[in-house]
Amino acid sequence: MVSDENTKVVLKVENVEKSFRLPTEQASGLKQLLINWTKGIKGYREQQVLKGISFEVHQGDFFGIVGRNGSGKSTLLKLISQIYVPERGSITVDGKLVPFIELGVGFNPELTGRENVYLNGALLGFSRSEIDEMYDDIVEFAELEDFMDQKLKNYSSGMQVRLAFSVAIQARGDILVLDEVLAVGDEAFQRKCDTFFAKVKKDPTKTVILVTHSMDAVKKYCNKAILIKDGEVVISGDKNDVADRYTLENLASTTNDEVKEGEYPTGLSEIVPVLRVNPVSSLAVTEDKPFVFDIEYEYRGVEDFYLAIAMHDLKRGGIPFDSGSIKIGPAGKGSVRFSIPIGLLSNGSYKLIASLRLLSKTVDDGTTDMIAFTSGKNSCTFVIMRKDCADDYALLLPSAMSISRID
Repeated sequence: MVSDENTKVVLKVENVEKSFRLPTEQASGLKQLLINWTKGIKGYREQQVLKGISFEVHQGDFFGIVGRNGSGKSTLLKLISQIYVPERGSITVDGKLVPFIELGVGFNPELTGRENVYLNGALLGFSRSEIDEMYDDIVEFAELEDFMDQKLKNYSSGMQVRLAFSVAIQARGDILVLDEVLAVGDEAFQRKCDTFFAKVKKDPTKTVILVTHSMDAVKKYCNKAILIKDGEVVISGDKNDVADRYTLENLASTTNDEVKEGEYPTGLSEIVPVLRVNPVSSLAVTEDKPFVFDIEYEYRGVEDFYLAIAMHDLKRGGIPFDSGSIKIGPAGKGSVRFSIPIGLLSNGSYKLIASLRLLSKTVDDGTTDMIAFTSGKNSCTFVIMRKDCADDYALLLPSAMSISRID
């Protein structure tokens, strides 16, 4: 799917604002309502969800909208789908827009699969004759030919998901609006969905607006994207820039452990009250340079202690590297600087977890036992996002390892 600035604008959002009233006090009757009014108590507070959002989507775009939970994505999607009305600004749509905001909305469990297809199609604005034309394609895509005359309540959750998704994507609209639907169904159905998106991406007459938390999906499917934060567009345009910025936003907001006074974070204790991985290098690694970090510690024991560092692959899973035990020395407070080469690794998110260890008292072979470890904000998460890494499916870069044919 390729678009340029010369293609027509099919969706234009201009300075859109939207607020909601959140109740703060409950008036049990008219008397209480009047009392609150005389006291100047509104009984609600205004929460502004969208603050002057503006962007354009051209015909042929596969347009991504990303942002953390609470950023305003879902509200924006409902405004685009005309479920909500903006308080200020305007939204202009040129073409037939088919929204798919929540799986199975409008499905009735007491009706058959066939009846639900017609019901859901009608809710999407299609006539019976239009649904007749789409029906066979919907059923074939969902792979439910033998179940369409059974009541929906007898379907498994996976079957319901497949039917709902099939109705949405087979609907012959000009603009398809999708909200977090790329992980529906089993693996085989996901592959079928992937094939569908690859096909629609090549159709210059179709436009897709995708709201997702998957940066892999943004980089794979989209040609443009925006990032919304606190109701505002903070970056717009290049999909890779948007995806990388979103990843950094998530790193910046890594969950902090709430620790009460007199207590210790998970993994720490009175004997090791401090153990933390502090980054020295930028958390966004864009070139082939070692990642440098400090390990800050406080150990109140009497024996010499060791540190070990494990690097976790948050994207693909597993532990690509473990340093083993590194002898540090006697007890006390301090900080040790380390570096780790990343030249062989492809793009992704990685977490460094440190542990403080003592020589084992049960075996005499140099084995160490962990007595403390970093968790939450005390660990360090960083991302590798080199521009020359086109495929981040595998952990290692193609240049790091190759398979040679032996005849």
